[in-house]
Amino acid sequence: MITIRRSDDRGQTNIGWLDSRHSFSFGDYYDPNQMGYGKLRVINDDIIAAGQGFGMHPHRDMEIITYVTEGAVAHRDSMGNNSVIRAGEVQRMTAGKGVAHSEFNNSASEALKLLQIWIVPEARSLPPSYEERSLSILPGSDSLKLIAAPGGRDGALDIHQQCEVYSVKIGAGEVSNIPTDRSDRTWIQLIRGKIRINGTETIEAGDGAAIEQVDLVSLHASETAELLVFKMAGN
Repeated sequence: MITIRRSDDRGQTNIGWLDSRHSFSFGDYYDPNQMGYGKLRVINDDIIAAGQGFGMHPHRDMEIITYVTEGAVAHRDSMGNNSVIRAGEVQRMTAGKGVAHSEFNNSASEALKLLQIWIVPEARSLPPSYEERSLSILPGSDSLKLIAAPGGRDGALDIHQQCEVYSVKIGAGEVSNIPTDRSDRTWIQLIRGKIRINGTETIEAGDGAAIEQVDLVSLHASETAELLVFKMAGN
């Protein structure tokens, strides 16, 4: 079963320096039918103006993944981390029992584009922690890289939930296959391009898809595509 969440149906926050599209309820956007999918609670598709960003603010009891698609984000947090995450890099922060952080566009002239993802952890009040990875150093083919998994399997970011997150890049006319279990829930978020899922449903940039009760997710790109895949066990 495949259920499509079209880009134009997402919520939106536009306050000048920030243009954000919300796949699920977030902030002032509330839809009781869009409260997340499995343990996946937030996917915000953000465009942040040059030199702008979010000042220091708190989080708790959430696994937060930042995936930069264009530009670079300057991150600072109450754990003492101070770093710049660029396109082609990914960051994970376990908010746990409480952490504060800020995120700003590191450029004075170019827009920053990123996906901010929240995953509900398997336990509350975990010790806060932070890590980052370059996609270029993660094992796997150019078309499929595991970027987050329980225990940091295969060098991926360590998230405290039974969820695997993949970065997928597919050339025009190519196919990428992702094995799943029929008890899994899988969410696809397309960043750019156009793909057909399991030969039946076509999605374009900004669209999402919830997939259940299948043994294989087959992705055929009709044009060069980049996407994230969330595979959640038994949720």
